[in-house]
Amino acid sequence: MSTPLSPPLKKDPQKRTQSPLRPPEARSRAALGLTAAAAEGRFALQVCDDCGTVQYPPRDVCGSCLSAGLEWQDISPAGTLLAETRIRTSINLYFRERTPWRMGSVQLDAGPVVLCHVHGDCERGGEVTLLNRLDASGQGVLLAVPKDRTSNMEDDPQMRALSANPKHRRILITDLRNPNTPALVTSLLEAGASTVFVGEAESWRPHANRDLLSGLEKVSVLPLDVTDTASVERLAGEIGGKTDILVNNARFLRPGGVLARGDTAFAREEMETNYLGLMRLAQAFGPGMCARTSDGVNSAVAWVNILSVFALSNSPDFGCFSASNAAAYSLSQSLRGEFRASGLRVMTVFTGPDEDDWTQPVPPPKVNAKALARSVVTGLQQGLEDVWCGDVAMEIRERWRRDPKVLERELTQGREGA
Repeated sequence: MSTPLSPPLKKDPQKRTQSPLRPPEARSRAALGLTAAAAEGRFALQVCDDCGTVQYPPRDVCGSCLSAGLEWQDISPAGTLLAETRIRTSINLYFRERTPWRMGSVQLDAGPVVLCHVHGDCERGGEVTLLNRLDASGQGVLLAVPKDRTSNMEDDPQMRALSANPKHRRILITDLRNPNTPALVTSLLEAGASTVFVGEAESWRPHANRDLLSGLEKVSVLPLDVTDTASVERLAGEIGGKTDILVNNARFLRPGGVLARGDTAFAREEMETNYLGLMRLAQAFGPGMCARTSDGVNSAVAWVNILSVFALSNSPDFGCFSASNAAAYSLSQSLRGEFRASGLRVMTVFTGPDEDDWTQPVPPPKVNAKALARSVVTGLQQGLEDVWCGDVAMEIRERWRRDPKVLERELTQGREGA
């Protein structure tokens, strides 16, 4: 049984913050398929098209028949722990700071023997399940965990290092007025967050969410307008050094495409909030969070952007809003590359239409607030990069992967131009 994780002691401001460290990043191009699967929480290995042999480690040709036809497929993660050892010293600074570190070999039911990290509750000769997780360098690695859940399982140091678990961490949610914010706050607190900061623009305007959240323990409502650089910088100066996870749910949403609007007023608002707002937050909070990724139990671990799935392929009914989300998605990819050197994760949550007032004419299915909140918390606990929330988001994902041009035609067919 894992030792329960204790809340961190108050930090001594005179002590130097530990410099960010990462495990080795170098991988072959073939091995990046493991990373792509880990980004979505899937356990996948290469399978030969000709002889059906499951491959490990990743390679360019089949180890049995030398065929080049290797496809990444989801397979059973069940196996048996054959052997294990504890590494007590390392030339790599990341692992040296975290020793002892448990490693082992697992015989998969699907065939190959794999080398992996080993959870502290696994027993030699026992049945295990392999998880494919992203490490601090953003690469896919395998972690063996017990087949049956154990007490305080997520508190194991190696498992926590491969996640962005909210437990004992301080979290900023950027938009109090978003209809999904109360559910996000509740779910994050239930997941063990120590403090949730909630940003509110135009605090002089009454809003039901403020009355609902301001009275909650461990919740602080603070002024934040993502369209105002000075407002963002003020809040970063106040809480930037103690923000461990940032959840950006600020958005400006209005229906209509280019021709239906007649001017650029709403489009400017959408870009100011959905795209430039993200940029302002990153410029103000990003450097401080990147500097604290090795800061102990409540180190900075993740940046979360909640976007419409139509960032992938435009929905003309919300054409300009979709375009602003496409820009934000591209910026999220840029941030992932910029943050990678520090080990700060960027998680993008793609969602279908929710229960916002402006999406009332949109037919179901829709994403309710609790489902979105569960997706965010689960994604953080599993250390994911891409999370797909709701039936619409998952359907659009599959259609987009099959053929982006066909999806574009399907979303725009039956419409008459000006």
